[in-house]
Amino acid sequence: MGSLFRSEEMALCQLFLQSEAAYACVSELGELGLVQFRDLNPDVNAFQRKFVNEVRRCDEMERKLRYLEKEIKKDGIPMLDTGESPEAPQPREMIDLEATFEKLENELREVNQNAEALKRNYLELTELKHILRKTQVFFDEQEGGLNHTTESMTRALITDEVRTAGASMGPVQLGFVAGVISREKLPAFERMLWRACRGNVFLRQAMIESPLEDPTNGDQVYKSVFIIFFQGDQLKTRVKKICEGFRATLYPCPEAPADRREMAMGVMTRIEDLNTVLGQTQDHRHRVLVAAAKNLKNWFVKVRKIKAIYHTLNLFNLDVTQKCLIAECWVPLLDFETIQLALRRGTERSGSSVPPILNRMQTFENPPTYNRTNKFTKAFQALIDAYGVASYREMNPAPYTIITFPFLFAVMFGDIGHGAIMALFGLWMIRKEKGLAAQKTDNEIWNIFFGGRYIIFLMGVFSMYTGLIYNDIFSKSLNIFGSHWHLSYNKSTVFNNKYLQLSPATSDYEGTPYPFGMDPIWQVATSNKIVFQNAYKMKISIIFGVLHMIFGVIMSWHNHTYFRNRLSLIYEFIPQLVFLLLLFFYMVLLMFIKWNRYAATNALPFTESCAPSILITFIDMVLFNKPKTPPKDCETVYMFWGQHFIQIVFVLIALGCIPVMLLGKPMKIMQARKLANEEVQPITGTDAEVGGMSNGGAGGGGGGHHDEEEMSEIFIHQGIHTIEYVLGSVSHTASYLRLWALSLAHAQLAEVLWTMVLSIGLRKEDWTGGIFLTVVFAFWAILTVGILVLMEGLSAFLHTLRLHWVEFQSKFYLGQGYAFQPFSFDSIIENGGASSGDAD
Repeated sequence: MGSLFRSEEMALCQLFLQSEAAYACVSELGELGLVQFRDLNPDVNAFQRKFVNEVRRCDEMERKLRYLEKEIKKDGIPMLDTGESPEAPQPREMIDLEATFEKLENELREVNQNAEALKRNYLELTELKHILRKTQVFFDEQEGGLNHTTESMTRALITDEVRTAGASMGPVQLGFVAGVISREKLPAFERMLWRACRGNVFLRQAMIESPLEDPTNGDQVYKSVFIIFFQGDQLKTRVKKICEGFRATLYPCPEAPADRREMAMGVMTRIEDLNTVLGQTQDHRHRVLVAAAKNLKNWFVKVRKIKAIYHTLNLFNLDVTQKCLIAECWVPLLDFETIQLALRRGTERSGSSVPPILNRMQTFENPPTYNRTNKFTKAFQALIDAYGVASYREMNPAPYTIITFPFLFAVMFGDIGHGAIMALFGLWMIRKEKGLAAQKTDNEIWNIFFGGRYIIFLMGVFSMYTGLIYNDIFSKSLNIFGSHWHLSYNKSTVFNNKYLQLSPATSDYEGTPYPFGMDPIWQVATSNKIVFQNAYKMKISIIFGVLHMIFGVIMSWHNHTYFRNRLSLIYEFIPQLVFLLLLFFYMVLLMFIKWNRYAATNALPFTESCAPSILITFIDMVLFNKPKTPPKDCETVYMFWGQHFIQIVFVLIALGCIPVMLLGKPMKIMQARKLANEEVQPITGTDAEVGGMSNGGAGGGGGGHHDEEEMSEIFIHQGIHTIEYVLGSVSHTASYLRLWALSLAHAQLAEVLWTMVLSIGLRKEDWTGGIFLTVVFAFWAILTVGILVLMEGLSAFLHTLRLHWVEFQSKFYLGQGYAFQPFSFDSIIENGGASSGDAD
């Protein structure tokens, strides 16, 4: 089979590279992304490897680039992204890159330091300007006739002893300090001054209306100017300490008005000069950042590629001559020649004359699992890998999931309108995928939606199809083919009669099936509409579920035959399939027989009243109960001749399959081991089968080498597997009833929204009806998208995922492998620089 249905065949290879050609060859393999290297130095510390210095140099270059990126984003400069990926630079180009980054970083840091110093000076001059203006107002008030305020303030600040002494010494002179403080600190600052100085200071303050820029972090800060009057050196010292504690900035303020005016003029001149210098500094900084922004993306890619190459080279071994590097790697067999061509290109680029050597190695290790995907199948493969990566060469469920997953989702979500909304959203993401993929975002929810765009589109399309089958569009029906019912209902009957029902036994029904989907007349059957739909959806849920499980068991046959696991094929696959067919597929056949033979009209011999219950029939079959006598006017309780005998035979055969599944394989293994011990020689043809037991019986395993298990462990494992399958067949069949339950819930929610929301707006008939309907429609649309599309869609998605992981994949899929993680520049750059060496 091709790689679509199984993982790629892998080979463990040994690679010999000349030291001078190793860098170029690894670079070519990184561009190719098809080789997974193994760490041949697991016991060597990361700081003791050969190329640790080169990795450190790359780390330093990345640090400088991140600094440049931060400064560019701070200024809001767009970074050029052409979408192209430059090749990894040669080792000699590292020196040029380091010099370029060093020069840019030093220049930018110097510009930033100068700009910060200039901004600090500008802030100080601005604060001094506001102090001179505000304090001038205070002094003007004093000179303008408010001497009585100053005199009362002076009397309050002078004690009785000082006042007595001052009477003979002349007028008392008050000292003052002026400064600027953050506005939110001002109330606490004022309280501290009052308490520490015991009310012997006088504080005047005024707010600075415009915010000032903090030169350290660029934040806008609101501040206030203050001036404090006091008397004596002791209070002066105390006031200054309080100002220092609250980080208030004090500035010199002359007492004479002429000196203040002269200082203010000087400050304004210096502010104008600083504005000019600051503008030139910002222009120079902007030019440097614009030039760096043009190349920053490419620089990041180059540095990350260099770093990834040296990380990978650290996984290699050196031979004794120190001239050759030896590596071990997993490669897909189909790409063997492509890898050799890439190695040859790398050798030619490096100028080496010695070609690289790529040899296949024999190994008993399980190879990694590599499922080749494209942008369409990638999301479906991710659903499978989320459960567990497939064992090597195990059947891959992803191709079948492409059809079954959106279909089972649509069975639960079937509605033409809701499906159209989902399909259009998925189609929009598909049409815009190039632009949306380029807009990288950290929003996990959006990344999940975009990654599953093809799944969303298919789920919407399939939901529209099942919506046509259910004839359901926003809880209403489409009248495409007319109706096969002829009712004498009028408008009054439909609107005024609370209970209406359709009876196929009457002449109202033509007796012919509807061409496609459900007859739209069931919309008016308020009494038995849900009863009819429940019987229909419940049965198709069981039918789809049994067919899905049978398909899963058949898939296990492909695993057993591929790995030549005869014992699992004979003693697991065959009894499992027989058990499922004779019990549950037989129940499905009874549903089709009942639909075909029994009718609701009384004209036929097999009428509705004579139709037996499928569930009761199945229970009687398992319990070997004989059906009771037929009801009156009924010919028989059986659906066909010999039904009771056939059912007994089916149950006996199904019960006989259980001991075969339980003991068949372990007994054969025990017999083979006994013969091997008697003949004292290895047994051919059974080693893989015995080893396959350690991989689990369902899927047949990976066919690798395993140590022999104890017989007790084999019996226990087989017993658990048999019990799980037998009981799981019952529980898994019932689990598919979630298809019916969620479909019913979705339809009923849609009908509730229509009845209780939108229909209210449609009842208004005057001119206000249009306005009211617009508001109601908006509310209905929000609830429809939010509840029925998003929440119900997520619920149906999770239930579909469970049906695939548990009910379907458990029949054949182990998921015990490990993913193939090749050395790839694309994945490294997409993940932000994490290399394969980091993982190791």
